[in-house]
Amino acid sequence: MKKTWCISTLDSRFIAQMEQVLWVYALPYDPAYPVICFDERPCFLIGERVDAMAMQSGQVRREHYAYEKLGSCALLAAIEPLSGKRLAQVHAHRTKREYALFCQALAEQYPQAVKLRLVQDNLNTHNPSAFYEHLPAVDAFALAQRFEMIYTPKCASWLNMIEIEFSALARGCLHQRIPTQEKLEREVLTLVAEREARGVKIDWQFSLETARHKLQRHYQHLNPDLYASQCRKT
Repeated sequence: MKKTWCISTLDSRFIAQMEQVLWVYALPYDPAYPVICFDERPCFLIGERVDAMAMQSGQVRREHYAYEKLGSCALLAAIEPLSGKRLAQVHAHRTKREYALFCQALAEQYPQAVKLRLVQDNLNTHNPSAFYEHLPAVDAFALAQRFEMIYTPKCASWLNMIEIEFSALARGCLHQRIPTQEKLEREVLTLVAEREARGVKIDWQFSLETARHKLQRHYQHLNPDLYASQCRKT
């Protein structure tokens, strides 16, 4: 058994992108410019080799250790943290086509918004070029104008609030063995609808000021002469 993780390089590019994300998160709620967090994740389809034992009162569900791999699919999801509004789709693949379809659906959810501030990672499919590869140029341009793309730093998924929602979905339904894409879609969309109906929002605590304090030595490393002169003045 092993643990794996990815360590970010906290260079000037990382700091600049992180500060942009945190600044956007701190903006007051504005329905004309909603802040929306988006990402996608793979979901593996797992079937039973032996039927699970029927549940009895006072006992947990029992399932055989053996399972069957039945492929995978992709969950694309977005959340507006300040309103609790959500959108989720399940697709067989996660290419530029699925990204374009999702962004179309997302834009349709906000017909009155001037610009959707979309926080996402730097995956090569996450940009307006996807629109032009799957829509007429006029429609692709119009869709691109609806979005302001805001990218998290490389290897910094923790800065994207949709990961908090993914964690809740994993605990709520994705932890179990689900054999088909259709069933997984039903489970996910039902849970997403329930969480939206309950008005579940995200209270983000990591602010720009907190970042500058906790990561102070990384800021100092970017411009040591400046920090040295500031220390002499104080």
